[in-house]
Amino acid sequence: MSEELVVRRISNGTVIDHIPSGRALKVLRILGITGEEGYMVSMVMNVYSKKLGKKDIVKVEGRELSSEEVNKIALVAPTATINIVRDYEVVEKRKVELPDRIEGILRCVNPKCVTNAPREAVHPSFRVISRKPLKLVCEYCGEYLTEEEVIAQLAGT
Repeated sequence: MSEELVVRRISNGTVIDHIPSGRALKVLRILGITGEEGYMVSMVMNVYSKKLGKKDIVKVEGRELSSEEVNKIALVAPTATINIVRDYEVVEKRKVELPDRIEGILRCVNPKCVTNAPREAVHPSFRVISRKPLKLVCEYCGEYLTEEEVIAQLAGT
């Protein structure tokens, strides 16, 4: 008897593969998917992966991701692969890439940082100083942001 996992193919939309195990719900939260939008969403968690040992997969029917959404996913799932599907065919496949500089997505954890001052028109920006584990530094005040803080900001956990 086969132990193959069967998940329906999607006709049009996005498949996010190679999500680190246990982070699929965070990816859905980043995408703002609550289930009330009407998208057909398939999600498998903690399935076997040759590359990662275990992984999560998210399939969203009828939605292609923006570059900003992909950048956010790169922060919580740096091993993820984005597959764009049209008419049941993968027309684009790419790995997410964490840019060297993150601007306007996260806020600095230092309450005294100029980027947190309501009257200043300064957008927070961070330089990536470590990818594994993720560690960012604020370009204005030098405060560090850890992977857990990044996930908490993006996924609200």
